[in-house]
Amino acid sequence: MVITENELMTNKLSNTRNMGFIAHIDAGKTSVSECVLFYTGRTHKAGNIDDGNTVLDWMAQEKERGVTIVSAATSCEWNGFDINIIDTPGHVDFTAEVERSLRVLDGAVVVLDSVAGVQPQSETVWRQANKYNVPRMVFVNKMDKIGADFDRATQTLIDRLSANPVPIQIPIGAEDKFEGIIDLVEQKAIYYKIGDELGHIDKTTDIPEDLKAKAEEYRSNLIEKVAENDEEFLDIVFSGEEFENEKLKNAIRRVTISNAIIPVMCGTALKRKAIQPMLDAIGEYLPSPLDVPSVSGKEYRGESDQIRKADDNEPFSALAFKTVSDPYIGRLIYFRVYSGSIDAGAGVLNTITGKKERMGRIVKMHADDREEIKSVSAGDIAAAVGLKDTSTGHTICDENQPIILEKITFPEPVVAVSVEPKLKSEKDKLQEALLKMAEEDPTFKVSYNDETAETLISGMGEFHLEIMVDRMKRELNVECNTGKPQVAYRETITSNSHAEGKFIRQSGGRGQYGHCVLEVEPRKSGEGFEFVDSIKGGAIPREYIPAVRKGIIEGLTSGNLLGYPVVDIKVNLIDGSFHDVDSSEVAFTIAGSMAVKDAIKKGNPIALEPIMKIEVTTPGDFLGEVIGDLNRRRGQVSETTSITDTQIIKGSVPLGESFGYANTLRSLTQGRASFSMEFERYDELPKSILKDKIENQGKK
Repeated sequence: MVITENELMTNKLSNTRNMGFIAHIDAGKTSVSECVLFYTGRTHKAGNIDDGNTVLDWMAQEKERGVTIVSAATSCEWNGFDINIIDTPGHVDFTAEVERSLRVLDGAVVVLDSVAGVQPQSETVWRQANKYNVPRMVFVNKMDKIGADFDRATQTLIDRLSANPVPIQIPIGAEDKFEGIIDLVEQKAIYYKIGDELGHIDKTTDIPEDLKAKAEEYRSNLIEKVAENDEEFLDIVFSGEEFENEKLKNAIRRVTISNAIIPVMCGTALKRKAIQPMLDAIGEYLPSPLDVPSVSGKEYRGESDQIRKADDNEPFSALAFKTVSDPYIGRLIYFRVYSGSIDAGAGVLNTITGKKERMGRIVKMHADDREEIKSVSAGDIAAAVGLKDTSTGHTICDENQPIILEKITFPEPVVAVSVEPKLKSEKDKLQEALLKMAEEDPTFKVSYNDETAETLISGMGEFHLEIMVDRMKRELNVECNTGKPQVAYRETITSNSHAEGKFIRQSGGRGQYGHCVLEVEPRKSGEGFEFVDSIKGGAIPREYIPAVRKGIIEGLTSGNLLGYPVVDIKVNLIDGSFHDVDSSEVAFTIAGSMAVKDAIKKGNPIALEPIMKIEVTTPGDFLGEVIGDLNRRRGQVSETTSITDTQIIKGSVPLGESFGYANTLRSLTQGRASFSMEFERYDELPKSILKDKIENQGKK
């Protein structure tokens, strides 16, 4: 039998899994990833975070601090499946790494702590996965940990995420008595050798008598949940006929890919138990590039929708999702190929910049190691050297059949600090380093304050900025001093307003004339900026409308209260006038900026402060002290729950009041409490605090 080239391509794609591991910090995600690399033969030893020898946490800061900071890409093989893996950070300050990873992945495994279950960052990554409709499974890790409770951890998926979790495995024992798992699909018990740190399977047996009733209950639930969400399998169940496990597996795969259910597994990465069954499940249940919807985009320089199938015969299209400055080979652009194929050295079109580029070298990444390859095709994740004008979120594609894929959106920074070089002679060197870091990380911003003559760096939290400063020192040999953390406030309006901007300059030679009239109204929080062109009768020529819009956007970069960006407003351009000779784009840009600034003043402006969602885990003895401190910080406690002798406090606190919280909490609880914090929303800054800040600004 002769296999055609198309059949080979289809077979390759059907056996490809582009997936990631996502989790709350300290859930054991990197340990799980390291075990996967070990069992698939990618490494000869499973790395350990405590020993600082992990493969995927390769940065010096990651090894020292025991946390993942940047997403790391690698690939491996298991039972005929080619698995491309992205290991993502669990710390909320590096959520951009999760965002861009999920944008290009087809599936994910969410790692949960068996004691804590769903934690704050678990909720964040879950929402991100929902945003991109990524099918996922759950691995309940640390089943050997004191307090491990599989059922409770699974229930938190329902309580906190409104998910539909369905166990496909259940544990045999827990804590120091965790021996293995029961596979509910195969109806087998898998035991691991006691004391064996390499995770060797001791034996696979029929389900023991003392666990048969429990296993049957869970299997019945599995069959019921799958049948509820899959008509084909429902017909099989209703017929009453005996069915092979393969039919159940196929049905689980379909409902997982459709996001109707979330298969739940369990094990312990530290003791290397139940990792192999999880690998089996990745191949069996997570989607291939053929199982997810074809990528869509916009016509280049047009509005019509374009579709690209996961097929080597389609025109080449790929999305750049990460930029890295490599000290040895220069800029590395990570990209996901959605359609077609391309060879190293071939030309591509960047439809965002409009520039033609050459792919140069193509490499497969294994953390910080590179394997050069000759070509890539649909479904591949790789990195390219030589794309000088391509950055995160850009589309690269066939020059003759261009497309613009949907860009990646990132959250805005909430914390800023001032920076200056330790040596004045290194001022230019510092600026160059900052720009390199900003190119790599879309949530890291650099700005210059004209009033204070300060360079400001902004990010997602104190830890984020601390890491970036440390990276500049280590990787780019630039040392700098930093100021105290500052809150990245925002401004908005609370009422409708009307204003006009008129820019006229007539002083010899050709003059300048631009005139526009605006109506401005507030939008709901998070809705952003909207521009509406309502010009009729040619009051402003069409060619000047973009200039007005540009001026409006420039005018919104600085509000009139504290000088922070103005957000969540709608601007309607309703009227204006022009001069046949003196009108220009520059004049209308200035007029647009003047008009919107005046409209903001008239719109009852307010300042907004970032509010952080906080979760504190503390021994019950210190509950009163912790809540009292949160109240002093203008915090609000929404709920407290108990797990044995531990109290979990959930609530919110203004970012400006949270600086130094880690030290305070440590002091209040004798170092026994922990917390996590992430951005939740912007709320109005109290008038009294705003007044103080305005007065302080005036004194400077």
